Amino acid sequence: MRTTEPFRTAHALLGSRLVGRGVAIRVTEVEAYAGERDPGSHAFRGRTPRTEIMFGPAGHLYCYFSYGMHVCCNYVCGPDGTAAAVLLRAGEVVEGIDLARERRGSAPDRNLARGPACLTRALGIGLDDNGVDLHDGTSAVQVQWGEPVPAALIRSGPRVGVSGPGGDGETYPWRFWIDGDPTVSAYRSAKPRRRRKS
Repeated sequence: MRTTEPFRTAHALLGSRLVGRGVAIRVTEVEAYAGERDPGSHAFRGRTPRTEIMFGPAGHLYCYFSYGMHVCCNYVCGPDGTAAAVLLRAGEVVEGIDLARERRGSAPDRNLARGPACLTRALGIGLDDNGVDLHDGTSAVQVQWGEPVPAALIRSGPRVGVSGPGGDGETYPWRFWIDGDPTVSAYRSAKPRRRRKS
């Protein structure tokens, strides 16, 4: 299954398994990004060599450096030519916990993949994984769809540190998580981000 709409994909990813280099996590938190109409998206300013992967095809991994030190990853979900992605924010390690502990140091088990940079580190995901096909059984990183999380257990709210399409600090409920799961990351409010004038 390759989905091509960020909000439907965000819901579908909750409860799925992301497997990478000896570790598997159950995804518990995600954020949807709507491409060129979304100031929170890297594709907000259009197609660039950096954002090329975000413009499709769906089902690939978009990896990037955050704050010059952490790798984060997204599930690309737009139809070809349209940028859209879902940030994989947090998960529960369900296989390979000893390896995840080794990669994450002294973090408590609930924090091993809690937060987007922690998730990639626990799975051994790096910038070299940018563009990986998550549905190819030979890929080093793969997604495995599971039973959908019941709608009653899914919560939504503003994205962490990101404003909505207005770019004026207004927030949109584009962050989704499994209610009550201890691996869900802490919320941090947004700072306004505006499109540059040409």
